Amino acid sequence: MNTASVVWLIAARELRTRLKAKSFVIGTLALLAAITGYLALSAWLASSSGPVIGLSGSAAQLRPAIEAVAESLDEDLEVRIVDDANDGRREVRDGDLDALIVGSASAPTAVVDEDLDDTARGILTAVLQQRALQTELQRAGADPDAVVRAVAAAEIRIDALSESDPLEGERLVLAGVAMTLLYIALITYGSGVAQGVVEEKTSRVVELLLATVRPWHLLLGKILGIGLVGLVQLVILGGVGLIGASVAGQLTLPAAGVGTFVSLLGWYLLGFFLFASLFAAAGALVSRFEDMQSVISPLIMLLAIVFVVGLNLLIRDPRSEIVEVLSMIPPFTTILMPARGALGVAPVWQTVVAIVLTLIALAVTVRLAGAVYERGVLHTGSRLSLRAALRR
Repeated sequence: MNTASVVWLIAARELRTRLKAKSFVIGTLALLAAITGYLALSAWLASSSGPVIGLSGSAAQLRPAIEAVAESLDEDLEVRIVDDANDGRREVRDGDLDALIVGSASAPTAVVDEDLDDTARGILTAVLQQRALQTELQRAGADPDAVVRAVAAAEIRIDALSESDPLEGERLVLAGVAMTLLYIALITYGSGVAQGVVEEKTSRVVELLLATVRPWHLLLGKILGIGLVGLVQLVILGGVGLIGASVAGQLTLPAAGVGTFVSLLGWYLLGFFLFASLFAAAGALVSRFEDMQSVISPLIMLLAIVFVVGLNLLIRDPRSEIVEVLSMIPPFTTILMPARGALGVAPVWQTVVAIVLTLIALAVTVRLAGAVYERGVLHTGSRLSLRAALRR
């Protein structure tokens, strides 16, 4: 058999075994349930109305002013007229009303169960201040309507140097989701590679395999097979997430969503091969599962640092110079570049540079990791140090 056939045979074995594993099925279903729950919660929050205020007696005169102020502030506020104040108090106690406004229009009282909603408080305060101003202007002999129009017309003019993106918030959510999925996939399946290496060493299966195939064939086949398992899971989760978000009305940028999804898959492959080779080398240094965590912890910590630092910098300012530079330097590239692509702030030349540098880092990493794996995979007994593995 030629090299490609041998590697694919090993990869296909990993793919079949892991796709049928209960851990993959349960994990995928759990993540799908989490995505579905998040979309349902987001849709419910989007459809839920704001505070509901009841007006009773003379306070009913405030309705036009309250609705006008709420509309000007773009706040979702429902106003009802309550004929009987006692019925209104009962509705407040039952939770049907957030507040009942009683008393005179000039000095009303808000009846609440515990506290007045901040949105309702701000709107009612603005209405009462406006009425007080109009009253004082009338006493001073001025025209209240003319003063109100003059005040409303007094606003600052905006001279924007660049056009704002009204959908920037949605793009930021896409970027955050892409980063999180990549982070989870790289840690989960990178650790799976290390676990598979240790498992074969512990069961002595690796000795039988290496009697027929070369070490780097086994390494490449294992990484390829487990990587394809992660790719399948990402396709399932990403596809369900995109369709669900579109149906729920949470995604109004289908083209950007699809582009982010495709970019996510591409960067996952690059990032996985980069980190999986390191995880495989780390697994080859030990012969027991009890020692595995100590050798893969630095890699998990590195991924955590990349994710946390990258996410915080991206949220603060995705166009900052430090984000631009880090997004082109491995290992930050695999986490930051697809997120910047989702935000639409990554020029083509930066993406090309990031891909080239990642491929260079991948070539160096695979070569070093392959050497460590080849020299450590047959080692038994105590943990083999990295220096000793590289020295042999």
